[in-house]
Amino acid sequence: MTRLPVTIRDMHLGDVEGVAKIEAEAFADAWAPSAFRDLLSRGYARLRVACEGSGAIAGYCVLLRAADEGEIANICTALVHRGRGIGAQLLDDALQFADHADLASVYLEVRTSNSPARDLYGSRGFALVGRRRHYYQHPTEDALVLRRVRPVGSPA
Repeated sequence: MTRLPVTIRDMHLGDVEGVAKIEAEAFADAWAPSAFRDLLSRGYARLRVACEGSGAIAGYCVLLRAADEGEIANICTALVHRGRGIGAQLLDDALQFADHADLASVYLEVRTSNSPARDLYGSRGFALVGRRRHYYQHPTEDALVLRRVRPVGSPA
C-alpha cells in the first residue's frame, strides 16, 4: 500500500466519537468514549489525531506524562488505513514531543503477536524491558513492555 499523507493535530472533543469508533474496531477491550473525553481535560495527557485530506480521522495516539517519563497508552490506525505509515507518523510525532519535553524514557505495551507494531517500535529504538503475563484479553495474551530511552544529543 501507498503511504497516506496525513495531518497530525491535537484531538478535540468533537473527534471523540470518531476515535472511539476506530478503537472499537481494533480492540476487544476498547476504551469507552468517556475515557478519551476525560483525558482531554488532563494536563498530563497529550492526545493527537492523524487526519487524511478529507479531514476524516485515520488514527490517534495517547501519550501520558509523569515526571520525566512518558507512556504511549494507546496508538491505533483505522483498519482501512493499516500498513500506510500512519502509525509511524503518529509514533514519530509522540517521540519528537517526548524529546522536546525532556522525557528521559517512553514506555508502551504491545501484544506478543503484533509483529508489525513490534517491528515499528524496534525501528524507533524501543527495547524489551519486561513482560506482563495474560495482560490482554479476547484473546488472552502476554504484553511485552518496551522502553525507549531519549537518544543522546536529543533536544531537551
